[in-house]
Amino acid sequence: MIKPHYLKPGDRIAIVSLSSGMLGEECCSHSLEIGRKRMEEFGLTPVFMPNSLKGEDYLNQYPQKRAEDLKQAFLDTSIHGIIAAIGGDDTFRLLPYLMEDTEFIQAVRNSPKLFLGFSDTTVNHLMFYRIGLQTFYGQSFLCEFAEMANEMLPYSREAFLGCFHGFHSIRPSGTWYEERVDFSRAAVGSERISHKETRGYELLQGARVFEGELLGGCLESMYDMLESKRYKEEGEICRKYHIFPKKEEWKGKIVFLETCEEKPSPELLYTELQSLERAGVFEGANGMIVGKPQDEQYYEEYKKVYLEMFGDKELPILYNVNVGHALPRAILPYGARIRVDAGKQEIVFL
Repeated sequence: MIKPHYLKPGDRIAIVSLSSGMLGEECCSHSLEIGRKRMEEFGLTPVFMPNSLKGEDYLNQYPQKRAEDLKQAFLDTSIHGIIAAIGGDDTFRLLPYLMEDTEFIQAVRNSPKLFLGFSDTTVNHLMFYRIGLQTFYGQSFLCEFAEMANEMLPYSREAFLGCFHGFHSIRPSGTWYEERVDFSRAAVGSERISHKETRGYELLQGARVFEGELLGGCLESMYDMLESKRYKEEGEICRKYHIFPKKEEWKGKIVFLETCEEKPSPELLYTELQSLERAGVFEGANGMIVGKPQDEQYYEEYKKVYLEMFGDKELPILYNVNVGHALPRAILPYGARIRVDAGKQEIVFL
């Protein structure tokens, strides 16, 4: 895979709205201010691409404008990194404008840049994986930099610093946080409800130590790519451009999965995992990393689902990892080779 340069102070970072256009809504104006300031505290200059702040209605109507922003971010030699504003549910609509644009594909390969996002951005990550660029899963502008507490969450901040000096290891956060119910300007400065982490990483089954290269994303996004449950044309578009990795591409991989803010029922989780199994995701995989469920909802029920799905296999499964929709968030580089050591409570980047 083509590896981008890490960030450094003084870099200009493009902010792109690839799915939801909420960053441009008035209700997010205070979050925009906070996020801009936080990025500047890292020594970075946020550059809001021309269409990134045009709001939900406009970007829903014109997905080509979202794609245009991403392309221009790669073509602009003054831009050093790209961060997704937030997730959403329809970034697949950008694929025809990007995957049929040879200038965009050549720009990605000739001028690789660090790309960071999560949730629905899974589709973009897998698009870049197909093109051959290593990208980084786990954080976004609105969710991390625009955190409304007085400080960015410490674990998430430390994780983002890996975009400057590289990624070495991940350990469990000592604290986990509930999702906010109030994102209004009145909530600025308020702290999140927090809890002491008492479980750490849980090895549900399999070998205590396992290795492989990372590949995965948000489970609901991957399920939608395969089954078109949300948008009837999504599966067809993703298949046309070969976005979802082939069965043989999952062999030897560490599959990382996490569930979204919709908090799927255990029954739906089982259905989603079955869909991925039919696609060959788990056949030949070296192991699995599963993110903490948001707000720890269905925490025990999800464990039972994974054991029911894979209990007759030797597939190692590490559960309750700080990646995905639950806070705080680590960052996982696609294609990076890792060693998981459940006994030492550590994920090491090799």
